[in-house]
Amino acid sequence: MKSDCPVRLGILGTARIAPEAIVKAAVDLPEVEICAIAAREPVRAAQFAAAHRIERVLGSYEELVNDHLIDAVYNPLPNSLHYQWTIRALEAGKHVLCEKPIASNADQAVRLAQAAERAGRVLGEAFHYYYHPLAERVRKLMRSGALGPLVEMEAQFSVAVPSDNIRYQWNLAGGATMDLGCYALHWLRYFSGEDLTVVSATAVTGPPQIDLSMDAVLHCDSGARARMSCSMAADAKVWASFKAQGEKGELTVVNPIAPHLGHQLKTRVGSEERRETVTGETTYRHQLRAFVATLRGTAVFPTDGRQGITNMQTIDAVYRAAGLAPRGT
Repeated sequence: MKSDCPVRLGILGTARIAPEAIVKAAVDLPEVEICAIAAREPVRAAQFAAAHRIERVLGSYEELVNDHLIDAVYNPLPNSLHYQWTIRALEAGKHVLCEKPIASNADQAVRLAQAAERAGRVLGEAFHYYYHPLAERVRKLMRSGALGPLVEMEAQFSVAVPSDNIRYQWNLAGGATMDLGCYALHWLRYFSGEDLTVVSATAVTGPPQIDLSMDAVLHCDSGARARMSCSMAADAKVWASFKAQGEKGELTVVNPIAPHLGHQLKTRVGSEERRETVTGETTYRHQLRAFVATLRGTAVFPTDGRQGITNMQTIDAVYRAAGLAPRGT
């Protein structure tokens, strides 16, 4: 893709995350042009386009992914539609930035990664936190050896979700682990560099097969222990954190998910304690910059389709350990 031409991006659907994740992230970025949108309901698409100054409203998802004026597609559709429309976009020659989780299960993730490789297109999974400078700072501290050999980690993410939300629907690949736990599992792996094996998991369910909350115990290749907990139950408090304990010290991060809204990073090694914050733009803006740079050949998008396979394998394993079926199976 020519470096002097903006990436022309089309949006599938009018998901609530789209304005923040893509539209606002692209403001004043000359290398990106949000040029089209399509939705199941044309009226909603037209309203979205008018509100966000998007020039073209297309008649269907199919029309958007096949539009020759579009270079890349942003897919924030319900989880159950990630696979279907991402693979169609890839096969139509489009790059894709897909919201997490990239698919309903690991088998679908494998097929998506293979489709991206066949098409020679970039497939990115939108773990936006990863692209904020805070994430890199935590990763460097974790891997510097300052904490000593890793003993244990814990990642938590909870947000109350109304019971009429799509995340409560099995046929839409819902569940707390899909929506929230996917981040916590990602933090455990990315910050530490550890490969994880699920040991056990316990879910509190609402609708059949839908986890309102999940607690999972994992084993790290180094021998360290890890725990993931997430909840979307009505009484869940908004909370996101990551903690690591080493033989020499500990590290705690409050709000690793959206650090641009405020966060705290604390380390203690011996008797020395340090608190810091890491400046940066919104996580979504950092992510969009990285995605565009990859399309232009000047960077590599780390949270890609291949990484998405590992993410979904871990999520599937958590569900099986809790006695629940992986989504879409």
